[in-house]
Amino acid sequence: MGPWRCLLLLPLLAVALRAQQQQFMEYVERRLTLLEERISQWHDQSSRYSTELRDFKNQVLGMLETAEKEREAMRSEAESAAVRVDRLEREVDYLETQNPAPPCVEVDETLMEKQVATAKQRKNEKYTKLTDCSDTIASVRAMKILKRFGSTSGLWTKDAAGNSEKIYVFDGTANDTVYVFPRMREFTLFSATRKAARIKLPYPWVGTGHLVYDGHLYYIRQQGSFQVIKFNLANKTVVDSSVFPAEEQIPVFGLSPFTYIEVAADEEGLWAIYATKEDEKNICLAKLDPTSLDIEQMWDTPCPRENAEGAFVVCGALHVVYNTRLPSRSRVQCVFDVSGTLAPEDASLVYFPKRYGSHSSMKYSPRERQIYAWDDGYQIIYRMEMKKKLEV
Repeated sequence: MGPWRCLLLLPLLAVALRAQQQQFMEYVERRLTLLEERISQWHDQSSRYSTELRDFKNQVLGMLETAEKEREAMRSEAESAAVRVDRLEREVDYLETQNPAPPCVEVDETLMEKQVATAKQRKNEKYTKLTDCSDTIASVRAMKILKRFGSTSGLWTKDAAGNSEKIYVFDGTANDTVYVFPRMREFTLFSATRKAARIKLPYPWVGTGHLVYDGHLYYIRQQGSFQVIKFNLANKTVVDSSVFPAEEQIPVFGLSPFTYIEVAADEEGLWAIYATKEDEKNICLAKLDPTSLDIEQMWDTPCPRENAEGAFVVCGALHVVYNTRLPSRSRVQCVFDVSGTLAPEDASLVYFPKRYGSHSSMKYSPRERQIYAWDDGYQIIYRMEMKKKLEV
């Protein structure tokens, strides 16, 4: 191709390049226009979403503020209700203590003749006190709920006579293993039993009427008849045992059918609380020799078994605690003083605060003047307010 032909093609190529460049620019402009439209749409949507989010946030803040006000109002109402309930309980306590105790037995001629015959048979013996203890319970001064441990029924206590701080726990109404915690702190803080030593008894116990006294465990074994076992806690041996000299025994408390003998301790020593078929309406009391387990003296008390859930002895006076079939507030409703130094009308009606159910055990500690109670699996301490007896 000659030079003149190349010169002819140059204008044609320039025209083609300009046409392509124009098309490319138009394409780029179209793409930029679409991109601007999308950015504008995104901006509009973002603004709308921001507005909706701000409105929702304000709505949630308003709801939270309303909920906080309602929570404060409900808390104030709950505190006010608690104050009213506490005041009502105090008023009920006051009104109930102003009413005389209902009679512990039915007054009829047959019962009177039976009481007279029993009194003549026993020569109306009064107990000769070993100590100068002249106190009786006035009221529950304070209550402390320690924890919830084990079954709904059980027993926990300290040594009623010694200075040991060990806590003994009997879980259930039929078992052969006692948990021993070194101090109250270990028992309170740890939910498991890993901090507790275990004592396996040679015979299983029955009921919740056991007692730790002066380094020995006195517990009830059922083998046809009921036996009181004296077990040395130091060397883990049975020291003595005695068949309880009562025929046809029945549960001593109407609301605790698993307990046939309640071994108790007070300032005077050891006692056994029981019931027999011979006088199935009322509770019986016996003084025990802690060394030989011999029965030193026995009494028929005027305290009924019906609706009784537990009992303890304070300064030689039996205090029987009553409740209802549908658990309500426990109360001491019958007091029997074996020495005759406390008139029945002078005995205080002690009411225990209602908490969970009914007590399966109540152990009085004469050393600490408090009661270790087991209430529906909760371990509770009742600190007692004492007063002097008014001698008859």
